[in-house]
Amino acid sequence: MASSHDHHIVPLHERRAPLTMGLLWISMIVFFPGVLVGFVWHKEGLSLSQVLICTSVSCVLMMMYALPAAHIGSLSGQSYGALIRGVFGKVGNRVVAANLVWMFIAWYGLCSLFLAEGLKGLFHWNVPVILIAPALAMIMACNNFWGFKGVANFARFFAAPLLIAWVFYTLFKTVSTASPALLTQSGTCSFELALSMVANFVIGVCVWGNEADYWRHGKPKLHHSGIPIFISYLLGMIVFPTTGWMVASMTGISDYGKATEFMNDYSFGGIAIVGAVVLIASYFAANDSNLYGSTNGLAQLVKLPHRVSVILLTVCGGIVAALMSFLGCAQAIEKVTSLNCVIMAMPTVILGAEYFLIRRWLKIPAEFSSVATDDELPGWRLPAMVALVMGCAVGILTAGVLPGCDLLHVGICSVQAWLVGLIVYVSMRCLEHKREQEEIALMRVLFESTLHEAEHEAVEVI
Repeated sequence: MASSHDHHIVPLHERRAPLTMGLLWISMIVFFPGVLVGFVWHKEGLSLSQVLICTSVSCVLMMMYALPAAHIGSLSGQSYGALIRGVFGKVGNRVVAANLVWMFIAWYGLCSLFLAEGLKGLFHWNVPVILIAPALAMIMACNNFWGFKGVANFARFFAAPLLIAWVFYTLFKTVSTASPALLTQSGTCSFELALSMVANFVIGVCVWGNEADYWRHGKPKLHHSGIPIFISYLLGMIVFPTTGWMVASMTGISDYGKATEFMNDYSFGGIAIVGAVVLIASYFAANDSNLYGSTNGLAQLVKLPHRVSVILLTVCGGIVAALMSFLGCAQAIEKVTSLNCVIMAMPTVILGAEYFLIRRWLKIPAEFSSVATDDELPGWRLPAMVALVMGCAVGILTAGVLPGCDLLHVGICSVQAWLVGLIVYVSMRCLEHKREQEEIALMRVLFESTLHEAEHEAVEVI
């Protein structure tokens, strides 16, 4: 669609207000699994103080990632694909885009599965989840037929306000009935393990990778993106899990299905339709953004009409939802978040390093006035590709998702991957720039020498 500026810079007069962008981002971060994971953490032996401290630390780490990622989008107005092409090259961009597509489709299937589990628990349907989840995946694609406008309007007018109201209502009811002694109770989980567990979930859920695709529609001021991002993390990754943990502490529930059913009884007095509306708002908003991101990634690989892309990817999401039903929600979200925080984040970390570190250190001007064409770009850029491969390798090996790598499952896999990628990219990029400067200096010397010889020969002829 022309209005979405898929291949152009979003004009300033078409940028969305901070409130619209903030509500959109809240709907992308604040969703029901944020509550359910609190039940899991209670089962794993985390104390309330560990939950509060570890979620706060994790959100600080996410702010360090998300602020540059969002600001480069609002500053440039360019799509994520256009920015990546400039740093990774044409072939490198296709590699990143392919990862973008399949990871977003994995999330799309996962959210469809969570909604299917939730609705089945609320209404006690006898239909298998393997049938419900794909059917919901098809329905959840509707908003994306209208591009970014449909995604933003659903978040602004429906999903985000409903979720915010539900957050504060549930929190108030939980705090008013909880015992103050919960704050001083000790857990059975070590702080190191608790931090790793919490950080991997928080970062795995919050990383979108293509943050620039959303925030290029916002105003180019840091606080216009920084404040909404902070509020969304506060609500979705601190308030929600804390609420889930406190309810689990009072009830002893740890199963996802039973937790969803109890939260409906606890928050809405057992009125299933009200709980269903909240769940639908949460998961529809999240899948709006997942499908929007995957269509943007697919556009970097093949040129298709927008609605054809939406239909194709929706079918893929339905298939993934059906396959994930065999794993179950708990295993599925663990694997997806562990991969997401590494594979989706690494290109954005490298992108931020180029524009906010390398170009400032080396005094290279950042040009955002036009989108580079294929003729102006190399096939691939070695520093970015090597940093991507090495960072992802470290992250995946330490994430615990590969069989036989349990001994390597230590620390916060995403942060370790980001640091390795940063070190490799900055080092190689500085060496590359040094060689370029040496080549320029050599060419200048050769040119001056040739010019001097020509002048000398001209004098001799005269």
